[in-house]
Amino acid sequence: MAFYKFDRRFVAGLALTGFMLAAAGCQSSDNGILNLGIGKKTDPNAPIPPQDPKVLASQLQAYCPKVTVRDGTAYFNTYAKGAPQPKKKKADAAQDGEVAAAAQTAPDGSIVDPNKDPTKIIYQASISDVSRDCSRANGQLTMKVGVAGKIVPGPMFAPGTITMPIRVAVMHGADVLYSQIHPYQIQVSDPSTATQFVFTDSNVVVPEPSARDYQVYAGYDDTAPAAADKKSGKKKKRAPATN
Repeated sequence: MAFYKFDRRFVAGLALTGFMLAAAGCQSSDNGILNLGIGKKTDPNAPIPPQDPKVLASQLQAYCPKVTVRDGTAYFNTYAKGAPQPKKKKADAAQDGEVAAAAQTAPDGSIVDPNKDPTKIIYQASISDVSRDCSRANGQLTMKVGVAGKIVPGPMFAPGTITMPIRVAVMHGADVLYSQIHPYQIQVSDPSTATQFVFTDSNVVVPEPSARDYQVYAGYDDTAPAAADKKSGKKKKRAPATN
């Protein structure tokens, strides 16, 4: 009799187990409709989903555009100009032209620009480092741009005050937000050694950026137009008075 009771319990357990397996089988045949990804292995070669490109407000507040020195603006040379020569006849001018052409040829056969003769260098200025500092107020970004460099006297140098054309510019894509050339002056008294200098533009003010996409440039700009000449001291003639 005990065996009979045990057999009935065993059969009931088998029935319950069969029901659970059948239910599991029904759930596994959903053709992906109820696929929750449980138990699946991740593909190590699967591409990583792109991150949110948005910049946090805290990162934007800490953003201070980097200063770059463009190629060709890190050096600035000045050359001595020759004294004006009196006018000559055509024959003499042609002969002098041949002599000048021979003089402009270097020993290695290369052509020397008469306006850039190394023997006539007054001084060479170079930029060795740049820095910046930023502050924000009233929707504007104010920057202090520093430029450090040195002056190396040339063969034609004489002690005195020299002027270097230093330009600072801020770009936003193709838009010029700020551009200023500074005729920076420095006193050089020793022609036998280099003189260090530090220039600072403390008034670079531009709209506060909405993204980290400003470009700041600093360097020499000897292509800027010269300052306008001072007005002549001559007085204008007055019109004759009329009765």
